[in-house]
Amino acid sequence: MKKIFLLTGVLFAFGVVSVNAQKTTTRKATDLSFGVRAGLNLSNVVKDNDKNFSTEIKPGVNAAVYVEIPVVASFSVQPELQFSQKGYKASGSGFSSPYEYTQTSNFIEIPLLAKFIPSKSFAIVVGPQFSFLTSTKTNLVFSARYSLDFQSNNGDGTSTTPRYKNQVFGFSVGIKL
Repeated sequence: MKKIFLLTGVLFAFGVVSVNAQKTTTRKATDLSFGVRAGLNLSNVVKDNDKNFSTEIKPGVNAAVYVEIPVVASFSVQPELQFSQKGYKASGSGFSSPYEYTQTSNFIEIPLLAKFIPSKSFAIVVGPQFSFLTSTKTNLVFSARYSLDFQSNNGDGTSTTPRYKNQVFGFSVGIKL
């Protein structure tokens, strides 16, 4: 299995900061906080005007542990360790036959986030995210090939042993394990 390391870009997110209705405390720059979270991913791919197939959203899961390191009252740094499922569902037609398949890729990700907290109940995070591919599963694989032999068959060119090269058009369907 091929492992991939990617700097997947910049992560932008916003959300509600945990709100505790029972008590309100003043945050100090030395107060570290730890957390866990889990949720739903709705992923797809970005295509470059390829009209040969269409894609749709594929649901997946995400889960993370994180630490929030306050710098000042309204800004902190938040590194995370996250599991994330991504992928897509595709459909189209090839060789006059319709097809559908689903691809699921599992990643271990390390977002390094800057967290801006403009109010007590809202935060914005931004920063790079490093991703490590752990596995990919494609439910259905389609293959089309053309092969041409480099060498002739060692025939002498007569009608009983003609000289020729094989050429093959091959089509197959399979499952990636």
